[in-house]
Amino acid sequence: MTIKRVGHRYSDAKTGATLDVWFPRSNKEIARNCPALKAGIIKSDFVTVEIASVDDAPQSAEDAYLRLHLLSECAYKPHEINLDGVFGLLNNVAWTSAGPVLPSEVENLREAIAGEAVQFNVTSIDKFPRMTDYVIPEGVRIGDADRVRLGAHLAPGTTIMHEGFVNFNAGTLGNSMVEGRISAGVVVAENSDIGGGASIMGTLSGGGKQVIKMGQRNLLGANAGLGISLGDDCIVESGLYLTAGTKVKMPDGSIVSARDLSGQSKLLFRRHSQTGEVQAIVTDGTLWGGLNSTLHNND
Repeated sequence: MTIKRVGHRYSDAKTGATLDVWFPRSNKEIARNCPALKAGIIKSDFVTVEIASVDDAPQSAEDAYLRLHLLSECAYKPHEINLDGVFGLLNNVAWTSAGPVLPSEVENLREAIAGEAVQFNVTSIDKFPRMTDYVIPEGVRIGDADRVRLGAHLAPGTTIMHEGFVNFNAGTLGNSMVEGRISAGVVVAENSDIGGGASIMGTLSGGGKQVIKMGQRNLLGANAGLGISLGDDCIVESGLYLTAGTKVKMPDGSIVSARDLSGQSKLLFRRHSQTGEVQAIVTDGTLWGGLNSTLHNND
């Protein structure tokens, strides 16, 4: 299916390098304005981007921005759209309160608006902007918008607490509590809870390709870590970092690597408080009580 959208592009006035593209959901030509544009440090125009197939890799920064929008609009789930080579297509940008500019232009921008009664802030220097400046997802609460990148997929009913983080091409598929880190490539199914300070290994660091998924009704305890996939109705004890190579003692006394349990359901992973051994026991998934449905009614 061909996708065709019109977007408003900011580019560097000197080099023509694309800084960002905003694609309104209405697919109308809607212009933006900012002090950096008024100062002549950046320029703007409308651009029409057409994607013949989302299975093909993006060909330009404009193409990449549209794909990130589609993910954050929940038009596609993580891994349903090809993002190969996206880092090489996007420029590193200083995201400022006066508009996006190349990092080398920050001082020039600061000087250009020095006479205006505005507070100038640089919120980040990165290839990916925060999602909420481009897409507002439906039925979602986000405590700190700086911690959710454009390209994150947040399904209705998702609550991101202030320390929660969601990277691009990753996210949730339904009601979820996120107080920890959902790294790039990670998918969390509905009615699961990522505890405070918890972390799930993604597909970027070290060039890993293993996609980690959490099924339904799972609890990743506070300050825990996850390096394997979970099926449904699983619990990882607070403070336990479960990597693929972690040796786990099973109920029958056998010892297996955690990777051999990847994707299995109804398991509680815990560390014995006296021996230190990591154990897996069978659970019915109701042990942790589940999500508070009131917290995820985000209308």
